[in-house]
Amino acid sequence: MGKGKSKDSVRDDAGRSTAEIEANIARTRNQLADTLDELAMRVHPTTIAAQTRAKVLGAVEQRVGRCYVAASRGVERLRAELTDDQGRPRPERVVPVVLVGGGVLLLIASAKRRKKD
Repeated sequence: MGKGKSKDSVRDDAGRSTAEIEANIARTRNQLADTLDELAMRVHPTTIAAQTRAKVLGAVEQRVGRCYVAASRGVERLRAELTDDQGRPRPERVVPVVLVGGGVLLLIASAKRRKKD
């Protein structure tokens, strides 16, 4: 600094005073600190685990929802096939389903019994 010039009166090539340059440096330093804090939080194992968990739960919930909708549709179709317009069972359709279901259960029980022997 030359004689008689204060720190604030010194200017750089862009016409900024020393105080303006120091304020700019302080502001940039604070922004950098904030950015580093944010990056540290993003790469922290807890944050990554929480994000991964949220993604997995979202995917599972979506699939469960789709399965629920598909099962509900299947039940509604089956109900429509096995009942008349008033909701009464149609014996000509219910009896064969019950017989087939019972036969499948007997086959499964028989296969399990054979495995034990």
